[in-house]
Amino acid sequence: MRKGFRLAAAAAMTGVVTAACGSAAGLVGGGDPTSSPPSPSATTPTPTPTPSGSPTPTPTGDVPAGLAQFYAQRANWSACGSYQCASVKVPLDYTDPGADTVDISLKKAPATSGSGKVGTLFINPGGPGGSGLDFVDYFTSKASPQLRSAYDIVGFDPRGVGTSDPLKCVSSSQLDTFLAYDPDPDNATEARRATALVRSLGQACEAHSGPLVAHVSTIEVAKDLDILRAAVGDATLHYYGASYGTLIGATYAQLFPDHVDRMVLDGALDPQLSPQQLNLQQAAGFETALNAYVDSCVTAASCPLGTDKQQALSKIKAFLDGLDAHPIDSGDPSRPLTEALGFYGIAVTLYDKDYWSYLTNALGAAFSGDGSQLLTLADAYWSRNPGGGYQNNSAEVIYAVNCLDDPVNVSVSQIRASQARYERVAPVFGRVFAWSLLGCSNWPVKPTQPPLAIRAAGAKPIVVVGTTRDPATPYAWAQALANQLESGVLVSRNGDGHTGFHMGNSCVDGAVDAYLVSGSVPKDGLSC
Repeated sequence: MRKGFRLAAAAAMTGVVTAACGSAAGLVGGGDPTSSPPSPSATTPTPTPTPSGSPTPTPTGDVPAGLAQFYAQRANWSACGSYQCASVKVPLDYTDPGADTVDISLKKAPATSGSGKVGTLFINPGGPGGSGLDFVDYFTSKASPQLRSAYDIVGFDPRGVGTSDPLKCVSSSQLDTFLAYDPDPDNATEARRATALVRSLGQACEAHSGPLVAHVSTIEVAKDLDILRAAVGDATLHYYGASYGTLIGATYAQLFPDHVDRMVLDGALDPQLSPQQLNLQQAAGFETALNAYVDSCVTAASCPLGTDKQQALSKIKAFLDGLDAHPIDSGDPSRPLTEALGFYGIAVTLYDKDYWSYLTNALGAAFSGDGSQLLTLADAYWSRNPGGGYQNNSAEVIYAVNCLDDPVNVSVSQIRASQARYERVAPVFGRVFAWSLLGCSNWPVKPTQPPLAIRAAGAKPIVVVGTTRDPATPYAWAQALANQLESGVLVSRNGDGHTGFHMGNSCVDGAVDAYLVSGSVPKDGLSC
């Protein structure tokens, strides 16, 4: 997702978790960059060339002023493993489209049947920072045969993400420090260190990525998406977005309501809430998910938390508090399990009920002084490779995007004053979420455009999916977005974990499939 603590579902990830990327704005680290600057992320605008012998394409759909050369592109697909890949150019700055450009990477799983094909289904896994290219593998593995026949499924890396002229900021070792830093400073010295480190991350992004860091907002991504729609030859957009991907979709619908066809927004955000409101509600969401895990754990003989729920919750809190002062051995002498890494290791397992067994095993080991399993889980959350290095740049992108979309300016004293309110709604996790607002308060790159009011007046029906005990995007946000969208239709999953589609609920899967494949709009308020 995009605000507050910013834990979010992203692309399918190998190993333990299927989908998690995000950041705590209060968890800061790193320092001055030492790696060499990457290659420039912008080039002179040149539309993707038309294949030899093909007629010059014409733009598809309405073309915004000054963007004809971009809308005239066609994606030139070439084989990349078992998929097809392409790259499309978009303006770096939509207020100056004749200047620099950004390359957007695409990956396509072609429709399995030519008969009954609906078009292209663009998919986005969330983040901000999740790779749509990686998400294609996971999404297609879960998609029904009918859905696979109806669409070319296309994932894209948003500007600054993955392979789309990626944002570059700090080295892997600096990122290790950044992510392991104290998430809830106890004194003025720790707070000053946190403030300085998050500011230095932003300065490193500026130094290594130049103007790109100021142009990775969700509004710009939504504008890119309309160029991508035209580049694949579709007159209207079919779209599935999860978590933060729902904000991309809702923003697109507000900007281009006449171009919306079938759109599913799964694990929705509420774009009307302030960063402070979203942050507090997400803290409560993760606390609800933790309570659901503990309710299950204490009934099992193997539970390391005992049999009493309140004592179990207190044990987790005491464990995290203890890591602040005394990190435990993780098997890696250079990376002991800190409070931040312990928190991430717990939080990532709350995205899917199937991961609860991993948490039980990891907590049992950690209570005996072995933090290696929780570190592995934390690394899975951040897509860190076992030998060091990161599979993607989500930990950097998420700050850049969130701080452009939702700037917030709170002081250390204001955060301290808010702690009691956070701890009332989230006794275990509250302090971490309270301090998370420190990040964007010290981000050096400032937004240049106000956020949009989302209504999408005139758009076709848009399906919003919400899960009742979703930790990262609380159910109330799906209810709110469905109400805000003029044509919103709410589908609810009663269950645990993040997002609702392809989460083992046949009612949700059937309703979404019928909508995407045949256009059958679910009944508003459908409860599954």
